[in-house]
Amino acid sequence: MGYLWQEGEEGAVKVLPRNLAVPFWEVSQRLGLPPILSHADFVLANWKRKTPGRNLDPIISLPGGESLRGFILVTLLVEKAAVPGIKVLRSRKPAGARVRALPRCCHLSAQPLHREQTDYVDPAVFYSVIRIFLSGWRDNPAMPHGLVYQGVSEEPLAYSGGSAAQSSVLHAFDELLGIRHSERGGENPAAAFLHRMRDYMPPPHRAFVEEIQRAPSLRQHVLSSGNGKLCAAFNQCVSALTDFRTHHIAIVTKYITTAAAKAKAGRGEPADGAGPPPGKPPSLLEAKGTGGSHIFRFLKSVRDTTREGMISA
Repeated sequence: MGYLWQEGEEGAVKVLPRNLAVPFWEVSQRLGLPPILSHADFVLANWKRKTPGRNLDPIISLPGGESLRGFILVTLLVEKAAVPGIKVLRSRKPAGARVRALPRCCHLSAQPLHREQTDYVDPAVFYSVIRIFLSGWRDNPAMPHGLVYQGVSEEPLAYSGGSAAQSSVLHAFDELLGIRHSERGGENPAAAFLHRMRDYMPPPHRAFVEEIQRAPSLRQHVLSSGNGKLCAAFNQCVSALTDFRTHHIAIVTKYITTAAAKAKAGRGEPADGAGPPPGKPPSLLEAKGTGGSHIFRFLKSVRDTTREGMISA
């Protein structure tokens, strides 16, 4: 990603040289992942203990200084905060007991995102320096024809960049709660995009999400129980997930929309220590997520269909 985007979106490399492309392709094939930086690479596997049992540091880095470090580690904290929910989900307790235990677990995931992102990541640095290095070459106006992997394929290949939509945790909660991100009577772009993002998960994570999808419906169990307290607990889970996605929209507004406006006005200079932006601040990706989605349309659609998962009284 550093090689491709080092000259900014206007100088993006169109051919990945053989000495990079072939080993990267082969390692990716062994891992069962696409040959591009993914959420699993940049967040889930990208940390080490700075001191035994205490502070964390990323293993690999890119331009962005302390803001990049904050972005990686805060995103990791969101994943870590979801662990109690995954443990409840995997437990062998009766379905009713699992539903009652889940609301508090679901609420935890929103807290680090809302509170700590602002403390540790400068919006100007994220927008002008960091974001481009996470972008892929599918649905990207800066690379409309994709990338040639020399020694692998003579034709350009297109892959989505790293995205929180590749988080196995959120897919697992959606499947558990029976959230369906599609319009009535058909598929919508958000649903198709989310389904495609599963190809960017480590294979065991993808298999875990699919296992939950095949399991008996928790939502149907709650509905058929006729238990008001159980329905209320289920709705608390859906409400927590909706709140999380609302917080995400607010974060994206601050770190992309507002940061883009300031960059255009010349007021969004990166903080000292982050280094200058690679060329001009990106403009072609202003309305796109790093994974290639139409960012606000996607996020609002996913938030709204999550809310629709509530069980009516």
